Formats: sequence, structure tokens, C-alpha cells
Amino acid sequence: MTMSVPERNSGSEGKEEESEDESEILEESPCGRWQKRKEQVSQGNVPGVESASLAMDTEEGVEVVWNEVLFSDKKVFKSQEDKIKEMFENLMQVEHPNIVKFHKYWLDMRESQARVIFITEYMSSGSLKQFLKKTKKNHKTMNVKAWKRWCTQILSALSYLHSCEPPIIHGNLTCDTIFIQHNGLIKIGSVWHRLFVNVFPDAQGKGRPHRDEQRNHHFFPPEYGTSEDDFAIDIFSFGICALEMAVLEIQANGDAVVSKEAISSAGHSLEDPLMREFTQSCVRQEAKLRPTAHDLLFHRVLFEVHSLKLLAAHCLISNQYLLPENCVEEKTKSFDPNAVMAEISHQDRPGVQLKYSHVSPLELDKFLEDVKNGIYPLMNFASSRPHPVPRALSLSQEQVEAVKTPTPEPQETETRKVIQMHCNLESNEEGTKTHLSLFLKMDDKLHRQLSCDILPTDSSKDLANELVHYAFINEEDCEKLTLFLEDAISRHLRTQAPGTIQ
Repeated sequence: MTMSVPERNSGSEGKEEESEDESEILEESPCGRWQKRKEQVSQGNVPGVESASLAMDTEEGVEVVWNEVLFSDKKVFKSQEDKIKEMFENLMQVEHPNIVKFHKYWLDMRESQARVIFITEYMSSGSLKQFLKKTKKNHKTMNVKAWKRWCTQILSALSYLHSCEPPIIHGNLTCDTIFIQHNGLIKIGSVWHRLFVNVFPDAQGKGRPHRDEQRNHHFFPPEYGTSEDDFAIDIFSFGICALEMAVLEIQANGDAVVSKEAISSAGHSLEDPLMREFTQSCVRQEAKLRPTAHDLLFHRVLFEVHSLKLLAAHCLISNQYLLPENCVEEKTKSFDPNAVMAEISHQDRPGVQLKYSHVSPLELDKFLEDVKNGIYPLMNFASSRPHPVPRALSLSQEQVEAVKTPTPEPQETETRKVIQMHCNLESNEEGTKTHLSLFLKMDDKLHRQLSCDILPTDSSKDLANELVHYAFINEEDCEKLTLFLEDAISRHLRTQAPGTIQ
């Protein structure tokens, strides 16, 4: 989805009244979690979306976007209902730190019309286009490190989409559909533009507004709309985005449309030959000559050997559920600041010592938070397997209509994360059974606690699977909890010693 910052009245007179008026709650979701407000969010490139309003997520305490698709003809809605449900269920499975999050959807049937309402992440800091305009207005130039970091994040998202099975083509990548947060995190929106066009054929007139707007023509390759969608379309669009990020704006020189000559001139104006080669390889006229997103991540201008610090941070974040809360802070407190953490010895000159006092705990916490948010992705590793995404995300309209398998009713999908696991095992005096207590600390602070008795003859694997079944957690955490419990139970049954495992 594409959301930009809503326009606000800059005048001081009546500002307070307007603010109160805009925060008025107009409607609530059936579950009561999402509250629609009066304040509209500017949104211009999602097919069929009639309105987009600011809303409040009462559970997380954050602002989100409340989108509505209206069907005045209920017969048309009924004929597409199964297809619509399937599409929205699939959208909720696309998850990447550099892609705007799709949260929830529901259907609303009324006498006169039907509605599909869906909730998406709100990007409060605005689009990349807005940021580049402000930067240029302030007579500043783009920092090369920031440019590389942004390119890496965008390519990370595209590589994820293109490596799905089957591949997902964005088809609408421009500086208006890329968003930047205050911490430097980049997210791309309108990821499901192509699918919306397929599912809402009557809305195709609105389906590609950015393509139809003359100011954005240059983001799309020559073959756009004339042949089957391919990842090369996204690569061309990314190349133009990368070029605009480098030069802040590609000048149209008074023309209504940015010409090929203007694009070529902007590319040649780049002083760094690697940046010039990088962008030019993306905007080649012949689609088959353009590199893939994965190849671009290994281009010399972006590629770097990841530091041990970054590798360790990713390892820590991936296994955070195994560690106590605030473990970094507690660990750094216990260290002697003058103790040597690492040392490099040289035969011909004095060695180099790295002490704990050289590491700032605050800087380390900030770095870990940035890694967790997706600002520093690991890009130099091949995906072990394609990302499993349902076929409907990549089917054309004709292919979608040919799918005859029944679509199940939407089900609640657990999305909360387990951030910490505690397992306590205590045997009775006779040693005939063991009492297990499991505590799961959730990211929404609604924690879970389970307990059961274990006999010496019980299988650790069967017990672990049974506990995981009753834990009701997301699939990724299920796998981690199963391994955690299997190890804890088997070790305890071998030793029959009471203890607490974290």
C-alpha cells in the first residue's frame, strides 16, 4: 500500500479545533482494535481504494491507515468474494522489514453496498520523493553512505519479492512508493499493486495512476504494459530511483516528461564511476540485459564483507528468545572496563588491544535496535530456499480465474513474537515424575504460562510437540520452542536434577 503524510493546516488560528475534529473516532473495527479517524491520508496508487483515513491501533498504541474498497453492486461483490478473501489472506503472509506491513482485513455487508476494509502500516515520515525535495531545497547533497544503505534496503525487499515461489513483481516502484523513516529505515509500499489490478478489474482506470502521471513516466521501462511482467521492470524502476537519490532530481528541462536524454545526462553527471556503472546497468533498454536484484547486491559499489559485529548482532537478534531481557546491558555492567576483549599481535610492531571501555553500551544498544529494524540487512548470503508465497500473489487475472481449489474462510493468524522463554523443571522426592513450568514472554506483554507433569518414560519430542500445540504461537516461534523444549526435557530426564533453563 502507499501512504504519505496527511496534509495539515499550518495556520495557528483554529488549529486546536481542527486537531480535535480530525481525531474524532468515526468507526471501529468489529474486534474494537482499530479506530477510524476523520483525518484523511493522501493515497494515489492503490486500485479501487476509495478512501484512506488515519486510524489508531488501540492494542499497540500506534497510528495505522484504514483503507476502504467500495462495491455499489452487491452482485459484483458476491461474484468476487472468494477471490477477494484469498488475495487478502495472501497479503498478510508477505513480511519483510523493508516492506510496508499489511495488518488486517474484514468484509462489511450493508443494504446498499459492500465494503472491504483493510489496515496497513502508516509511514509517518513521508515518501522518499518528499525527502529528496527537502534535501534539494536546503541546498544539500546526498551522502554516499546513506545512498548505499538505502539502495541495499530497497534491493533487499526486491530480492525477497523476486525470490518468492512463484516470484512477486512490484510493478509500481517510484520515489513516491518508497518511504523513509526518521531512523533511516526504508520501506517500499504498493507492493500488491499488480494483484489489486487483477482482483479489481473494474478499477483498472485507477490502477496505475503513477504510470499515467507524466511526472512519473520515466520510472517505467519501454516494455512496460506491452509484455508479460518480469523482474526486469522492477530493476529499471529501481535504477531510476537510485539515480534520483544520487542527484536528488532528474531535470526535465522544461519538458512535461523526463526524457531519455535527461536520464542519460543525470547518469553521466555522477562522479563515482562505480555508481555510474551501477545505475546504467539497471536502466538498459533491453530487459534481458538488466541484472537481478540479488546480482546488484553483489555489485562493487554496494558489496562489502560484513563485519563480525554485524554478524554477531544478527545472531543475537535471531536468538533473542534464548536470552534474558536486557542481557546486553547486564553483561556490559559486569565487565571490567580495563579488561582486554581482543588483541592483534604483530611481530614487527606493537600489537593492538581492544578493551571493553572502547565499546559504548548505548551505541551498542542503538546498533542492535537498527539491526532489528532492518536498517543493516545481511545481503551476502544466498537464500537457503525460496520464500513460500501462495500462488495467487503472482497469478495474472486469467490464471486466477482458472484456479478452482476452494478457498477456506479467513482464520486468525498469530503474529505476535515470543521474545523470551523460561522452562523450570522440578522432580518430586521419589523421582517418579517431574513438574514442568513454561513461561513465554510475548512482545505485546500478554505473556503465557503452561505447566504439565512428566514421567521418566515420556518422550521428550512428544511432550515438546504437545506443549507447543497448546502454546498458540506463530509458526517460526513454534520451531524454536520445539527445539528448546526437546533439549530441556531430554537433558533433565537424563540427569533428574531440578533446575531452571532459559
